[in-house]
Amino acid sequence: MPLPKAELHLHIEGTLEPELAFALAARNGVKLPYADTEELRTAYLFDDLQSFLDLYYALMAVLRTEQDFEELTDAYLARAAAQGVRHAEIFFDPQAHTARGVSIGTVVEGLGRALDRSEERHGISTQLIMCFLRDESAESAMAALEAAMPYLHRISAVGLDSAEVGHPPVKFREVYEAAAALGLRKVAHAGEEGPPEYIREALDVLGVERIDHGLRCMEDPELVERLVADRVPLTLCPLSNVRLRAIDTLQEHPLRAMMDAGLLCTVNSDDPAYFGGYVGDTFHAVHEALDLDQERLRTLARNSFEAAFLEHDEERRARYLSEVEAYAFD
Repeated sequence: MPLPKAELHLHIEGTLEPELAFALAARNGVKLPYADTEELRTAYLFDDLQSFLDLYYALMAVLRTEQDFEELTDAYLARAAAQGVRHAEIFFDPQAHTARGVSIGTVVEGLGRALDRSEERHGISTQLIMCFLRDESAESAMAALEAAMPYLHRISAVGLDSAEVGHPPVKFREVYEAAAALGLRKVAHAGEEGPPEYIREALDVLGVERIDHGLRCMEDPELVERLVADRVPLTLCPLSNVRLRAIDTLQEHPLRAMMDAGLLCTVNSDDPAYFGGYVGDTFHAVHEALDLDQERLRTLARNSFEAAFLEHDEERRARYLSEVEAYAFD
């Protein structure tokens, strides 16, 4: 029985395993430029964030129907449940789909069919976070928010992802103000490849409640002090950081130092099909590479539930936290 945990930084499109990609391609008449799943797997070696994004967006071509999104989500939830996930807050990228002619309704209804039965089938409570692509225009982001209006009953929060450098958070001030007016929670990727200043902007200009990644806050002691004092959660993705060359080796990852500094760190898988592991695999990897003892792993699990958007159901949060405290490591 794995350590109970929440996953707060997970792109559903990034759970597309090669086998499912080929199956959906065959069903939808999409020709992939790879001979087989093994050749596709060898393409999952990246020089940086952009080289990953190029493949990530290209493979989305196989996702066409509600059934495709439902199967993608159900496959993730099954893997997550096997690795101890009890609550998942799942990102999706509507602009990446509408740009190729797939309506936001197709995406959200397909995802929603799997999420509606997630607790019954997998024992996982879920929320959906709609992300804006920061390398697209602010006008495109606002159009995505407007298109999502009929589906807001399924969406808990907005986020900001894709290529970070050169696309500061301030670019999206107005769409975040509009999202807040609709009652949506707010998160944003910041400080992965972008500078610490992007983290400040995400907090001060966008009003985010969680920072996705936030790795580079360690370059700014004053910012670290603020994040600690305000208990701002960071949704770290160590395997992603190594695969995208933000960190050379997992042994060099600052997670231990960040925890020592008092930061509210969580560990997540980001795009697990591409980065070599789901969240339980990530916990195991940091345990070994950084020599994190069992109590530090328990702290990371506890942090994940404390950082989750469960204010509407504190009884559930308390139940999950009690599972963490009661967990007996082998």
